[in-house]
Amino acid sequence: MTAFNDESGAGDALRRTLGVSRRRFLSTCTAAGAAAVAAPVFGASPALARTAPAAATGAGQALVPADRRGIILYTVRDATGRDPLATDLPSGFREVFKELARYGYKQVEFAGYGQHANAPGGANLETVEGAKLLRSWLDEYGLRAQGNHGFIPGSWPLSQPDLDTFKKHLEIANILGMDHMGTGGDPTGSAYRSDWDAAADKWNALGKIAHGAGLKLYTHNHDAAYGFLLDGGPLDAQGRPTASSGIRKLEYFLKVTDPKTVWLEMDIFWAHVAQYKFHTYTAHDGSQQENVFDPAALVRGHNKRYPLFHAKDGTVNTTNGMGYDMVPFGEGVIDYRTFFSRVGAKNYHNPMVEQDNAPSSTDLGQSLKYARVGYDNLAALRK
Repeated sequence: MTAFNDESGAGDALRRTLGVSRRRFLSTCTAAGAAAVAAPVFGASPALARTAPAAATGAGQALVPADRRGIILYTVRDATGRDPLATDLPSGFREVFKELARYGYKQVEFAGYGQHANAPGGANLETVEGAKLLRSWLDEYGLRAQGNHGFIPGSWPLSQPDLDTFKKHLEIANILGMDHMGTGGDPTGSAYRSDWDAAADKWNALGKIAHGAGLKLYTHNHDAAYGFLLDGGPLDAQGRPTASSGIRKLEYFLKVTDPKTVWLEMDIFWAHVAQYKFHTYTAHDGSQQENVFDPAALVRGHNKRYPLFHAKDGTVNTTNGMGYDMVPFGEGVIDYRTFFSRVGAKNYHNPMVEQDNAPSSTDLGQSLKYARVGYDNLAALRK
């Protein structure tokens, strides 16, 4: 297992809290009027999150340049998947691309290559010919593909069928003009260091293959991946560690993967859910320790490792176990103006608007409406 050192030297910063006491953190997280706390501290908890709208309008420099404003197509999956013969709404990839370009988007991130069978090109575009067709539509509407939540081999060591499929996806990504190719899942669902070591070995190997094809391979986070790694202390009945050094799982992954071939996409919403859920841990000596997660500080410490973001917003909910309810981008309390200001490198990062719950069974145009709201609010962010 080889450890790779990022150029940042940010280990100490990752363990820094945001000046919020444990008592204040826990009390504000359970307060009924948490969202209205005065003098909020960004990043400490939903209760301490900013209460103003995320899209700060007016004069100033755009925090997200026009050519970096993107959307993951999962947000509008109902639109790409619906039957164009049964509706006047945009349907299938080509019409959805046209609509997104009309809103102002310049980039899209795929979430697979399937659409309705009656849409131009048919149901399955996960082929070389399908990729060429998709690329022609992207070019037609001035869009660029900037990633895909697609195939990552399940086998390790790699089976030949998995390797062949992975290489096919690399070929498709290159036809589409992507710089990055990734997945929507975590490297492993485990909390144990040995499993993260194995995942790092696998991703280092896959990243090297992708690098050879001219692509940056990235993994995507949910909240669990920013929980604490179990890497020491007393062993349980199966001989597994039960305590933590205080390092988070993806922090460790950053240390033991090659920064030249393995990349990450931070889902900022899920990073804030992790901040809410995982703020204390049991140390190797059995003591309880506090470590409040600061998503922007992690990105700043490893800026080049995070070429993509999911820009997803939420309102405070201290009763659902996550701390937030998902809402259209710019209509929640996550302080994107501060986040993008802190991480900087605005001409490097690629924020993709996402809302998992945008499709509606009663308002069939809702996901595209929310996509437009998301674009307008992303464009309105000013420094």
